[in-house]
Amino acid sequence: MSNLDLAQEIREPANSFKPMELYVFVDPLNSECWELQGIIRKLQIEYGHYFSMRIVLSTQLFNLNKSTLSSNIDTDNLTHPVLPSVAIKAAELQGKRSGNRFLHKLQEYLFLQSKDVSSYSVLLEIAEEAELDQEEFKLDFHSVHTAKAFQCDLQITREMEINEVPSIVFFNECIEDEGVKVSGLYSYDVYQTILQEMLGEESLNRQTPPSLDDLFTKYSTMATREIASIYNISEQTAECELKKQVLQQKLERICMPKETLWKVK
Repeated sequence: MSNLDLAQEIREPANSFKPMELYVFVDPLNSECWELQGIIRKLQIEYGHYFSMRIVLSTQLFNLNKSTLSSNIDTDNLTHPVLPSVAIKAAELQGKRSGNRFLHKLQEYLFLQSKDVSSYSVLLEIAEEAELDQEEFKLDFHSVHTAKAFQCDLQITREMEINEVPSIVFFNECIEDEGVKVSGLYSYDVYQTILQEMLGEESLNRQTPPSLDDLFTKYSTMATREIASIYNISEQTAECELKKQVLQQKLERICMPKETLWKVK
């Protein structure tokens, strides 16, 4: 995550200390990385006071030829599987919140709408949907800063020997200790248990989920299943509550072929 969560964008006191750090390795085109998003969101809501998080893009592709991203060529019709990752790094230059919002919207386009997110023109649509500065995004897409940021992510992936996505590496406050690497996608309780064991506590202080209004302040778009998981209720109960928000003109319902989304109106 990144690659994947707006909750971490809430400003925290300068002296706040979190004993754990999570490196979350994702490929935006990997469906399991999309599924991981809901788990990460719940983990941050319940135990985000224990850890900070960094999303690392781990796209398993050869680097683009420099001429491919040259601003002197016609990029409108450009298509390449690595472009989504480049676009995410470009979006992050407008702030982590913008980068996370762009990543989430990109995955919606890919996994819920079956759009070709490897197309530059589609990426521009996503940037508009994610409410980014379009001109700035276009410039950043071709910038050396974006290329270096993406290369940095790939270097971290190699150094930590990440061979599978998604993967999460848990680090505690003791720099002498090695991190705990969890490769692949697991159920929520697995990540919760690892966090608890690394903190060395018999039980963790689980935070109560915020109200729906506050939740949608952090995440502007959410799926029914995510809401149900966060509040530990059935999807049917969650949908009833969300429909009330629609009637109150707070949310709008978006019916996708594979999932129902709810978006701040």
